[in-house]
Amino acid sequence: MNERSIGLMSGTSLDGVDGVLVEWPEGGTPLRVLAHVHRPFDEALRLELLALNTRGGSDELHRAALAGNAVAGRYAEVVEALLSSAGVDAASVAAIGAHGQTVRHQPLAFDGNGYTLQLNNPALLAERTGMDVVADLRSRDLAAGGQGAPLVPAFHRAVFARSGEAVAVLNLGGIANLTLLGAEGSVLGFDCGPANALLDHWVQRHRGEPFDRDGQWAASGRVDAALLAALQSEPYFDLPPPKSTGRDLFHAQWLAQRLASRAAIAPADVQATLAELTAWACARELRRHLADARELLVCGGGAFSGHLMARLAVHLPGVTVGSTAQRGLPPDQVEACAFAWLARAFLHREPASLPSVTGARGARVLGALYPR
Repeated sequence: MNERSIGLMSGTSLDGVDGVLVEWPEGGTPLRVLAHVHRPFDEALRLELLALNTRGGSDELHRAALAGNAVAGRYAEVVEALLSSAGVDAASVAAIGAHGQTVRHQPLAFDGNGYTLQLNNPALLAERTGMDVVADLRSRDLAAGGQGAPLVPAFHRAVFARSGEAVAVLNLGGIANLTLLGAEGSVLGFDCGPANALLDHWVQRHRGEPFDRDGQWAASGRVDAALLAALQSEPYFDLPPPKSTGRDLFHAQWLAQRLASRAAIAPADVQATLAELTAWACARELRRHLADARELLVCGGGAFSGHLMARLAVHLPGVTVGSTAQRGLPPDQVEACAFAWLARAFLHREPASLPSVTGARGARVLGALYPR
């Protein structure tokens, strides 16, 4: 009998929760998505999660606990909607893979171990849904000396790899992360730098819109060469993999510091420059680490930005740049499917981390179970 699992993803962009109900045949792929649901965060929760992603502020432990409860509540609503949409019973689903909302990511820092913190209340989610929940998906890899991120390259390999062909998969969420699937079977993956986190911040600040639809505002501006050079000077871009990042580094203050020493730049030009930074960073890493790739599959919210996709194509002549939809998986479902896949891997006690990606001492079974 085919297995079913649910994957829930709320990413760095803070735009809400994507959930998928997935059916897996024996062997785990190819998958079949039975339902997909998106639910935005309400504005108060979004702002609280953003605030908790910055150092400082009062009563953070109390606020983080309540935010975790709120995230779990939104997750439960998405699960209910998935089951209703697909017309299936909770008892027919093996588990929920619930990533939680990352608010701090400091791998290997401070004491040599570091930490990564995702707000969630998986016990509450199990109670609300009556289903097994697999959560805490990063800390086991971190304990083994890894980055704990990105976790999706193993799933990308299972779904998108082609024997004898070099293929790249780029997720443009709040942060851009790249998976490189070598023709000989190798896998490399890491975070390239900022994507929608800064683009969304800038358009929200100057236009009051949640995101730059189709990249139209960025396309209306001109790239400021001096600002672009200042942004490109960030040391993170030159670090070799394994590496991962988030709003801990690429936040509003990071951008403000680089704007402060420059003459006034039109807001649309800043948006154009931020889009160019993302395209440059991703294309540069692809050329450096998988130069023979001839296909780039893009997922995440950035895949819906015509401007960003066009800039990637300009930076990658000879590479076909397209959405994961052309491989049968819509770009807004890929990461949620990855966490449904990770939940299934946990239930089978299959190692799901890749040392070639995270730098861990070995592959590990990821997650912790909160029974129904």
